[in-house]
Amino acid sequence: MSDALHVFRALADPTRLRVMNLLREMELSVGELAQVLGQSQPRVSRHVKILADAGLAERHKEGSWVFLGLGPDQRVEPILKAIDALEAESGTDHWLIADAARLAAVRADRSAAAERWFAEHAEQWDALRSLHIADAEVEAALQNLFANNNLGRLVDLGTGTGRMLALFGEQATSAIGIDRSPEMLRLARAKLAESGLERIELRQGDIGSLPMGDAQADTIILHQVLHYAQHPAAVIAEAARVLDDHGRLILIDFAPHHREELRVEHAHVRLGFADDQISGWMAANGLDCDVIAALEGRELTVKIWQGTKRPAQNVTRISA
Repeated sequence: MSDALHVFRALADPTRLRVMNLLREMELSVGELAQVLGQSQPRVSRHVKILADAGLAERHKEGSWVFLGLGPDQRVEPILKAIDALEAESGTDHWLIADAARLAAVRADRSAAAERWFAEHAEQWDALRSLHIADAEVEAALQNLFANNNLGRLVDLGTGTGRMLALFGEQATSAIGIDRSPEMLRLARAKLAESGLERIELRQGDIGSLPMGDAQADTIILHQVLHYAQHPAAVIAEAARVLDDHGRLILIDFAPHHREELRVEHAHVRLGFADDQISGWMAANGLDCDVIAALEGRELTVKIWQGTKRPAQNVTRISA
């Protein structure tokens, strides 16, 4: 009973009901919520704290920003259904109509910021892409690999702009993207909004120490990320920890090459990976490397490796 009282007290304010309605549309920073609600950030922060204390909202930090999302589905869904039922009887509140219009402005601001970033970095990206096969061909190979199957709980490590989530998020029962860079996560939010996938979760985190428990993923994607890692074997070990039995780890990266300038110009730590290197790291962490595909480009070959998680036994993981 005390828990129910806590929840209903948290909802006993029109602003907090508006916040709940906004967060069901998309994750928002405190500043963006303040912009939509037309209130000061300290006031909005107080409302958010009350909702978070009641388990109705969750906060996570990305750099200097704090983003808000709804709490766990099992707690929030019954509340949202009750709110919807009451609104159906009384009609849509004028505040919700105004909030929707201002939320559209937030979406537009995010999209504009993403376009500015890409315009500033287009030359750097184009130089690297000219060395290997077109992204569209890599994506087509992945689509064939997944063959329209349900991917279950999808995790995209080093999600960057969220491209893998945009492509495959609808094939998953749930999806989350993790990246260390707050700037990239903001870009991903803008791109996913354009694809109508705003409810996909995005979290700041280190791919070598994931903010997830054991066996919480059915499909993990590492797309052109591993060559940035100082300890790639440790990254694979961490991904294997998060995978459930029979889950799949999909690695997309370069075959061994000798383009040393990529270390300086693009911060690559590793100049590609050999098949036996990848399959060895996978085997040491309970994964069977059962798919290896090569996509040859002008100077760099893109490889796709799939590792399937064996049922948990006494698996010894390595991180060297």
